[in-house]
Amino acid sequence: MEETMRVHRYFVYILGNRGKMLYVGVTNNIRRRVWEHKAKRNPKSFTARYDIDRLLYFEEFRYVLDAIAREKEIKGWRREKMIRLIERMNHKWRDLSEGWFASSP
Repeated sequence: MEETMRVHRYFVYILGNRGKMLYVGVTNNIRRRVWEHKAKRNPKSFTARYDIDRLLYFEEFRYVLDAIAREKEIKGWRREKMIRLIERMNHKWRDLSEGWFASSP
């Protein structure tokens, strides 16, 4: 008998604010995690204190270790390199999660 394999999805994402401060994170549920940032679920967090809640970039991975490695790689970059990465996908710096949240995820 064949066992059904669950497809795993992990995301590395970059959030920003209007002042172009950046935050890099990893999650297994991009919609939920972005909503948590927007709702400021942890009011003392870096993203809540600096109003960093605009999804500017994301990548999807099948394996969590690949996603974590990519997150660490991006976090090690200079700001200019992160900006180039964002602008390849999102040259106008639009919030890519716009329209996702008529209600909570």
